[in-house]
Amino acid sequence: MALWDLQYEEKVDKLKTRVLKYVVYKKRSCYEVREKFKDEDQDILEEVISRLTELGYIDDLNYVERSINEFFAIKNMSLKEITYKLISKGINKNIIDDYIYNHKDELLDYEIKSAKNIIIKKQNQMEPEDIKNYLFKKGYMSETIKLAFEDF
Repeated sequence: MALWDLQYEEKVDKLKTRVLKYVVYKKRSCYEVREKFKDEDQDILEEVISRLTELGYIDDLNYVERSINEFFAIKNMSLKEITYKLISKGINKNIIDDYIYNHKDELLDYEIKSAKNIIIKKQNQMEPEDIKNYLFKKGYMSETIKLAFEDF
C-alpha cells in the first residue's frame, strides 16, 4: 500500500471518528452532518457519510421516524409543522411524504389529538372562532379542526 493511501485512510479514519461521535451523541440527518463538517475535505466527508450510512449510523428515514415519535411524545404540532421542521433539518421532502403516506392514519389521529389539546388549553382564553383561526395558522387541516371541535 502506498504512503498516499495510508495518509488518505488515516484522514478518513480521523474524520469518521469525529463524525461518529457527532451522530452517536444524537441522531443526525445527512444534511446536519454535511453542515457540521462543511470545512472538511468534501471527498473524504462524502466517503465517511457513505460508510456510516451503510452501517446504519446515518439514516434519514430512521431520523424522520424518531423525530416524529419525539414530537408525538412532547409537542402539539400539525403535520405541516412537522414537515417544515424535518425539511429544516435537511430531510428530503420525498422521504417525509413517503413516511406520511405510509402512516397517514396514525398521523391524522395525532393531529386531531394535538388540535384537541390546544383547544383545551385555549378554550378559557379565546373564542372558538379564534381558536379555529389559530389552529389554521399553525397548519392544521380544516378537516382536522372540525373533527377536533366535535367533542366541544
